[in-house]
Amino acid sequence: MTGRTPPADLTVDGTGLLCVTLLLRLRQEIDGAEPGTVVHVVTTDPAAPLDLPAWCHMTGHQYLGAVGAESHTVHALRLTAGARATRPDAPWHRAGPQG
Repeated sequence: MTGRTPPADLTVDGTGLLCVTLLLRLRQEIDGAEPGTVVHVVTTDPAAPLDLPAWCHMTGHQYLGAVGAESHTVHALRLTAGARATRPDAPWHRAGPQG
């Protein structure tokens, strides 16, 4: 991300979690959060720089990028109004009949 990353309104600690479990925790933690909330996701999963932007694209949330110029362990996203819901047990799938 270019420029400054906004400070976190909410931090989700996914240290030691692989993407599947990380997305389960992320979905649970953001449930009920207001649109515009900036979430920092702490992760040690090397796939997170690919998986988090893809998840944001699928759901409609805004991926803001890695936090700090050298960081690959904290990623920021902004929750959006009208984001597409995901399944509670499988947040990598959209909720509903097409999920």
